[in-house]
Amino acid sequence: MVTLQNEFLRVEISPLGAQLTSIFNKLNKVEHLWQADPAVWGYHAPNLFPVVGGCFNDVIQVDGRTYPMERHGFARTSEFIMQDCSDAHAKFSLSHSATTHQVYPFKFTFQVLYDLFDSELRVSYKVINEDENAIYFSVGAHPAFNIPFFKGEKYDDYYIEFEVEEQLIKHLFSDEGYFNGERENLSQNGNKIDLNKDLFSAGALVFKSLASREVLIKNHKTPNFISVSFPHFESLGIWAPPGADFVCIEPWLGYGDSVGGPGDFRNKEGLRKLEHGHVFEVDYTIGIT
Repeated sequence: MVTLQNEFLRVEISPLGAQLTSIFNKLNKVEHLWQADPAVWGYHAPNLFPVVGGCFNDVIQVDGRTYPMERHGFARTSEFIMQDCSDAHAKFSLSHSATTHQVYPFKFTFQVLYDLFDSELRVSYKVINEDENAIYFSVGAHPAFNIPFFKGEKYDDYYIEFEVEEQLIKHLFSDEGYFNGERENLSQNGNKIDLNKDLFSAGALVFKSLASREVLIKNHKTPNFISVSFPHFESLGIWAPPGADFVCIEPWLGYGDSVGGPGDFRNKEGLRKLEHGHVFEVDYTIGIT
């Protein structure tokens, strides 16, 4: 386990998945990250690569060959190498191998970097093309934040506030968990979504097009909040298992498959294409107030 800290926050990261396991507010002694109760959901903040969401029939097809691909990709269950670490910075790296080639034929290095600035944590993703040709991938984040923050509060006291007013069009799922082509306008209160334990009974709220590049987790009764800013991510998922005491804020570049699948992997919606010798970088920031 790797620990970053300053006078405001203590952050812990596991090499397994290069996953955040703790964001502890040292000022008010509050743990803000879900602690991965396996009876509810056994992750804290998985990093999603090389796919986001589920692939049709749990496979991808590349050049006529079929490869098994788990939901949200294999990075979250892979052991990363820690390449650099200080009190306020850590860099983890996962490179292609004989094991990854069994499920994803492209040659790559995927890096996750953490940088602590006062009461903010920046999480950066870097994809390096090690292949002779272009590679294709999606990348996304999936941090789960404890709700409520403090004892004596209720889940229903909280809401999600978007940076600007949005026409929130959520994309709906089939019974098997693939997009079915249907959409629904989510009723809302201005630029807010009130949290309740039934909000995600039909699955995640997935917004493929947003003007906002920041959302806040706020309480109707107290001033403390969490911000998640994602300046270069195009889409956002918001999710929790029904009845769970957390909410996931998920900036994405890419989506799960629609019913029927994309055919060849290169046609998958939302994929990034990275040419030979090039590097792709994107980041998001968690702020604790």
